[in-house]
Amino acid sequence: MTKLHVTRRRLLRGATVVGLAGASASGVIEAAHAQAARKTFVFVSGAFCGGWIWRRVTDRLEQGGHKVFAPSLTGLADRSHLLSKDVNLDTHIADVVNLIKWESLENVCLVAWSLAGYVGSGALESIGDRVSSVVWLDAFIPADGQRAADTAAEPVRKGIQAAIEKGEAGVRGSAKYPPAVVAERDRVFAESKVTPHPVGAYLQPIKVTGALQKVAKKTYVRLPKFPMPPFDKALAECKSDKSWATFELPDVGHMAMLDAPDRLSELILQAA
Repeated sequence: MTKLHVTRRRLLRGATVVGLAGASASGVIEAAHAQAARKTFVFVSGAFCGGWIWRRVTDRLEQGGHKVFAPSLTGLADRSHLLSKDVNLDTHIADVVNLIKWESLENVCLVAWSLAGYVGSGALESIGDRVSSVVWLDAFIPADGQRAADTAAEPVRKGIQAAIEKGEAGVRGSAKYPPAVVAERDRVFAESKVTPHPVGAYLQPIKVTGALQKVAKKTYVRLPKFPMPPFDKALAECKSDKSWATFELPDVGHMAMLDAPDRLSELILQAA
């Protein structure tokens, strides 16, 4: 059975977590009904990916009667036709902010994965009053003035530099994903879906004043199978802050929504 490391028990109020390693879709739905009425989720994808990557999780939550949004950011996935040099971090922040405003969403659980830690942090500066909980899944927690290019892994930094030198609008990801990113059974599927990430989103410094820390319920989930020092640093900081609940799923790849959708769905429900 997979070992789940839990540093705080706050998320377990009102629900009993049984067999996270083997939770079924029906178990996720039952947990949803047991905890509360309908909830609202907004999922934000990381680099090279779009809303498609959340499908296995969003299907489970929607089956439980919850309202779920998983937009693709401008220039990515089904919106890859909008890729241009004008797309930057502000563009992606506006994608999330405008979705929440135009859909008149309240009491949102905002879920940010990987690079989307920048996007989510920036969005909260405008719509923090509409967000009641956040889940940062293997995600960056940027400081004011930081650029995604500054915290990216070395291969991505090289890709950014190559895109700049060639005058390209997008940064290309890895040609092949290792097991630390996604399980072999889903590797070809994931590789067929990824698209170049707007280089401008990496180069623009973020402007934050601490809205993320003001959210009432905050959860950080680390997937240590994927080596990434900034995520380790974020986890350590969250562990030392009593306002955060922290979890680790040591056997799951970076694309946890593909590797373990049942466990991740239940965990997100607990955190909302």
